[in-house]
Amino acid sequence: MYKFVLKRLLLTIPILLGVIILVFLMINIVPGDPGRNILGMQAKQEDVDRLNHELGYDQPVLKRLGKYLSDIIFHFDFGKSWMTNKNVVDDIARYFKYTFRVVLFGTIVYMLLGVPLGVLAAVKQNSMTDYTLRIFAMIFNSMPSFWFGLVAMLIFSLKLGWLPTNGVDTWKHYILPVAVYGIGSAGGLMRTTRTIMLEAVRQDYIRTARAKGASEKRVIWHHALPNVSLPLINLIGLTFGAMLGGTVLIETAFSIPGLGTLVLDAMRSKDVPLVMATTIFLAAIWCLAVLAVDVISAYADPRVKAKYTT
Repeated sequence: MYKFVLKRLLLTIPILLGVIILVFLMINIVPGDPGRNILGMQAKQEDVDRLNHELGYDQPVLKRLGKYLSDIIFHFDFGKSWMTNKNVVDDIARYFKYTFRVVLFGTIVYMLLGVPLGVLAAVKQNSMTDYTLRIFAMIFNSMPSFWFGLVAMLIFSLKLGWLPTNGVDTWKHYILPVAVYGIGSAGGLMRTTRTIMLEAVRQDYIRTARAKGASEKRVIWHHALPNVSLPLINLIGLTFGAMLGGTVLIETAFSIPGLGTLVLDAMRSKDVPLVMATTIFLAAIWCLAVLAVDVISAYADPRVKAKYTT
């Protein structure tokens, strides 16, 4: 297992290198320059050229890419934001904590709703309960998150006055964005759980457990669900990793100063150091999330663990 983890960590190096090169080149394809974005449209061209020279933006793309890679590899220096002149690592750390809270608690809601409801729908196959759950799953799964967020704010904030509409000052500010993320995503997990549970309950070992007199509750929760947990672990883990960089709509709707908002603002202003550092950070988080899913899967399924340790 240790060798497997080490190999996967070493594999992240070429992945991150490819991400750096690809994103750096894509940013430089976009029209515009940081000098004009920083000084504004009314600034004189000579002032813009002077600032671009100070930032090194007048140099060839490949030369700037080589210097950027050298600073990261040898000095672990991701640079300073061109807009705020602050260390980009500090900006990421300050904004990421809000995104992490929303995604973490939203994932918990997503799991607590998706898995039990999926199991219930499978157990009550083709019943009114099953049809109702599937309809609600399709409705919430197809709703855009920003629209769902606006409706939630209209009802629970403006009409009822129970919850605040924006900000991150207290725990109450997280209820609506967490609920929007968790409930909106739970439909997909519920449908996946239902599908794999329907396949599991038809297996021979389930019929054997029932023949031995095991209660239906024990058959479902102690025999069927643990044996189909592997795809659920993969889905939950990969969704968690993906949502860390995909909460920009929720953060915008609820005015959360998270990582998605930071990236969006940096891209608008063409703040290359901030965009690059954030992209590298999210790519590294994704690689770690995939590694964590593999390790958890290995301990959840002895067959997977045996494959990794051989």
